[in-house]
Amino acid sequence: MQPNGHDLPEITETLQTDVLVVGAGPVGIFAVFELGLLGLQAVVVDSLTKAGGQCAELYPEKPIYDIPGIPVVTGQELTDRLMEQAAPFDPVYRLGHRIMTLERRDDGRFRAVSDFGLQVEAPVVFIAAGCGSFVPRKPKVPGILELEGKGVEYAVRRKDDFKGHDIVIIGGGDSAIDWTLSLLEGAKSLTLVHRRDKFRAHPASVDEVMAAVDAGRMRFILGELGGVRAANEALAFVDVKAGGETISLPCQRLLPFFGLDMRLGPILDWQLDLENGKLIKVDTETFATSTPGIFAIGDINTYPGKLKLILSGFHEAALASRGAFKVARPNDKLRFQYTTSSSELQERLKVA
Repeated sequence: MQPNGHDLPEITETLQTDVLVVGAGPVGIFAVFELGLLGLQAVVVDSLTKAGGQCAELYPEKPIYDIPGIPVVTGQELTDRLMEQAAPFDPVYRLGHRIMTLERRDDGRFRAVSDFGLQVEAPVVFIAAGCGSFVPRKPKVPGILELEGKGVEYAVRRKDDFKGHDIVIIGGGDSAIDWTLSLLEGAKSLTLVHRRDKFRAHPASVDEVMAAVDAGRMRFILGELGGVRAANEALAFVDVKAGGETISLPCQRLLPFFGLDMRLGPILDWQLDLENGKLIKVDTETFATSTPGIFAIGDINTYPGKLKLILSGFHEAALASRGAFKVARPNDKLRFQYTTSSSELQERLKVA
């Protein structure tokens, strides 16, 4: 199940767990809760740098009306509540990592390796990747691909890597505004560039950015990215087109936030039974895939009568967790218990 053409990166960290959950959206996080009730530990990996998946990334402030028992909740609020619910089971989150290779070892356990060298070994894998992993939309500017990782970044993995540098951030959404505020303190200089004077971000955060501009702490340019230039094989300058002229800015760190695309990516190489090349077929008894030990829950799977709803994904997570128990604990008996009456479950939930 190792994708063709992918060289394994140098391993930087190895984690052992019961279940590797690929995808930190609402369904993936709820799976952590269901697995925890059964005494199974989870490691959650997501290509985004924050939990919540599409729900938190694309519509964090958009109201959701069809979550049982909650008349209205935003994508971010739902994410926060689900993470609070799963917290008693001490899940391990590794965000900003995209699983590139997945292979079964001789002992039957799976070995997954991310693009940044994270290695996770587990007997069970849950694919809860929504419609696939998120990948950044890249500016169509000559030379920018050659500077990726050499000053051009699409996410902030370590804030310390940006301290003391001239930073240019392109975009007008929540990611651009939030990282502007977060990186401003340690930057040598920071410039925000957006093609319009209206933003698709939280108004209070936008007001905070504009206040920093008015105070002379940073610069805002109404324009668009025009080009990049290198020195000593690293990013040195960014050209911005504004008002019919080109402004050249010293820049060692460029963050273009042009939105995200969803792609199935390396999952295509994992030898799973797919429908139309993009949805994973599952058995609805446990939501197992065609590969023993791998389960698919949420929008990534397909079966007769499938509804792409968060609440459907919650149901799938509950049944998949029971299937996972039989794989991870083949010699143990699975007992059905209620959280309202089981002292064992209440101890696991840390409410006893």
